[in-house]
Amino acid sequence: MRMWFICRFCCPAAQSNSNPEWEAKVLEYFKGQLKEKESHSWVPSLNDVPLHYLKPNSLVKFRCLVQDMFDPEFYMGVYETVDPSTKANVLRCGKYKDVTECGVDLNSRNTVTAERQTFYCVPIPGEIPTVVSACQGKNQARVVPSTSYVPSRQKRSYEEDDDDMDTQPQKQREPHTGGKFGTVNGLPGAGRPRQETEAPSSQTTTPSDCSSHLDLNFPLPGERGPACLVKVYEGLDSFKLNDTLEIYGILSVNPVLTVLGEEKDPSLLLLNPTESMETPEEQRAHDPPASLVPRLHMLYARPLQHNNPLLPSAPTEDQSAFVSSFLVEMASVRAELLAYLTHVLLGDGLAAEYLLLHLISDVYTRRDVLPLGKFTLNLSGCPLNSYTERLYQIVQQLVPCSYRLSMSLHTMNSMRLVPKKDYVANRLVSGALQLARNTSLFLDETQLEQGQLDSSGVRNITALGNLISWQKVDYDFSYHQMEFPCNINVLVTSEGRSLLPSDCQVPLQPQVTPPNMEEYLTTIHMAQFTSQINKFRVYLSLARTLDYSISDEVTKAVEDDFVDMRKDDPQSVTAEDLHRMLVVARLLSLSLGQTTLSRDGWMRAKHIDMLRRSRTEQQKSLNGNEP
Repeated sequence: MRMWFICRFCCPAAQSNSNPEWEAKVLEYFKGQLKEKESHSWVPSLNDVPLHYLKPNSLVKFRCLVQDMFDPEFYMGVYETVDPSTKANVLRCGKYKDVTECGVDLNSRNTVTAERQTFYCVPIPGEIPTVVSACQGKNQARVVPSTSYVPSRQKRSYEEDDDDMDTQPQKQREPHTGGKFGTVNGLPGAGRPRQETEAPSSQTTTPSDCSSHLDLNFPLPGERGPACLVKVYEGLDSFKLNDTLEIYGILSVNPVLTVLGEEKDPSLLLLNPTESMETPEEQRAHDPPASLVPRLHMLYARPLQHNNPLLPSAPTEDQSAFVSSFLVEMASVRAELLAYLTHVLLGDGLAAEYLLLHLISDVYTRRDVLPLGKFTLNLSGCPLNSYTERLYQIVQQLVPCSYRLSMSLHTMNSMRLVPKKDYVANRLVSGALQLARNTSLFLDETQLEQGQLDSSGVRNITALGNLISWQKVDYDFSYHQMEFPCNINVLVTSEGRSLLPSDCQVPLQPQVTPPNMEEYLTTIHMAQFTSQINKFRVYLSLARTLDYSISDEVTKAVEDDFVDMRKDDPQSVTAEDLHRMLVVARLLSLSLGQTTLSRDGWMRAKHIDMLRRSRTEQQKSLNGNEP
């Protein structure tokens, strides 16, 4: 019997069992089963399977970002019911459920009140369709529509449903995907968007957008997919806002939870007496219809270090073997990727080198307030028209998560980038900068035009500057700001030098001038085989995860070299230059699969930085108005 059908037998059995050890045994069983090799691939995913295909009270998983954390809630962990016919008292378990059984004995001394917390979770923002498709391919779970959600059919017992699993034809067993993806390595646009429901266009700063209507509160506009209320029973301190998790839990879609805007049954207050104190806006935000936002009672959650399905998902022996085997190919894959990016950047090999380093950059630690490892790149001198949009579409296919922010005057003045606390609905209203770690944020500054930034636009520009400089976003809590660290790769494309700060500016120097830019870039991209694009994806994700160190000997050589550079040119060579060259040297080493800095690696970093500075100075002399 597969794991996700066992869940419905666990709680009922425990309801008549007063032995408190059953909870630990259930959790131990599931955690043990889920750690087995490939066992997780047999669990249906809320990301991939429409909700009406999943059985209530079954085991499912959800790959998500923790968008908000609600206040703790009380529930009846143990309660007693009275059988109306026999008048016998029976102990029931309220854990992993949203509603109690009928006939609760309110005077029972055996009632135990417990506490749990609710997380509001959304699919990982900006996850590209090819990642979703690859995750679907790894998931071997096969499901059929739940009879609870087919109005034209009568409800049947779970036993009858289980029998149907073995008798349904193959065609019906396959999950309905709602459409087909485009080619795996094709440019986005033809791929299937996320299923089920869409976030309304609420990314504006109008006063009523926080609590006047129900929305799924996705950080990025136009995102599609299921949101979920996750009930957490243990290990609360191990979770933080904006964590990316793969959650395994018991699905709850009780029809009682779908009643919205109507007066609630007084018996429901037995679950959570504080509901009577909630405002209508808070009830709307915290208790949306279960058909739209299902509940998931967490059994086990696995933090996601990355969401690239082409790599092993957890540190195991298999992962070590995978890394070791791929390290042998790192240099050759790097050369192929560099050649590809050089063509994409119109023959500019130096800009391609820096773009490759940017794509593997990562904040690996923080020293006081300084995030170490970040490498925001400003590609200036970009052609206008559609070049930057097509460049983003190519970069998008190389990374698991990305978002392009067109920095037009209207967008900057109207879009909500910073999450804001809505005290009326008691929820965190998401913003476009509430992103998962290692998301590639593409800021297209070529879309700027003349005009006046209003107060909202100024706040958005300030937020982008803080994100780039300090890798943090200050969430708006009205009476104060709360700082949330992040780890987001920012690439800025601009005509001249960007008005935003950056760690490195590289003026683009095209070596080719194609008569049709659209056709040129499409031809280059389509020439890449799917297997080659997948190699690039593995390479970029893997290079970011490698450890890195500098020996004392090389450290001393770098210090002496820097002192000599200062003697030769004390005005131009600064401590910031040293920091930037050390970051470049680190990324160069990792890009070759080397986990320690060599003397040759340092010299290579110095060389390409010299070429870049020379190009930048040349650009300044040509454009005297640039800072």
